[in-house]
Amino acid sequence: MKSQNGEEVEKDPKWKIDEKPVKIDKWDSAAVKNALDDAAKKVMKDKFGYVESHKLMDMRLLICTVAVGFSLFALIWDFLRPFPESRPVLIMCVLSYFVLMGVLTVYTTYVEKGIFLVALQKDEAGIDPDNKWELASMLKKYDDMYHLSMTFIDGKTGIKRTKEFSKCVSSYFDEKGTLCFDLFEPEIRLLQNKISAEDKKN
Repeated sequence: MKSQNGEEVEKDPKWKIDEKPVKIDKWDSAAVKNALDDAAKKVMKDKFGYVESHKLMDMRLLICTVAVGFSLFALIWDFLRPFPESRPVLIMCVLSYFVLMGVLTVYTTYVEKGIFLVALQKDEAGIDPDNKWELASMLKKYDDMYHLSMTFIDGKTGIKRTKEFSKCVSSYFDEKGTLCFDLFEPEIRLLQNKISAEDKKN
């Protein structure tokens, strides 16, 4: 197999999404989106060697954990000191839970914004800050258009560059609902190459 500059490149035998083809119910928009998201994530991590950062998702888990913690505390407190003695604590815990659910909604809407992957491009010399790649996607219910955006954030300057595409999901799945990875993978590579080319010019 030859690279873009004509050099011979050994094909990685492990270059698969899984041990078997990814097959989903093509009428399930959530399953379709997740399959494409996972495929895009696989390209960024395995093909380009970027390291996934879990900080964005960890914050969501932290908010959920604290909310569940308030719920468990309310159950335990009510068991130890039955109602009505536990009433003030129950009110506090219920209010705290709903406040945290509101915080979670704001976080997923305005901070995550559909981002399913944050990948770090390590500096080879280990001197400069890591560059960051963010992938976000959207597939509306009862819609067949998959929207993917890729954002590059320069570790030194903080400058952002974004490229995106929108295509019908039928472009990547066959009639049986099997993901045609060889058709989808070039789309991710093309976005990454366009952004990298712009970065080199600047």
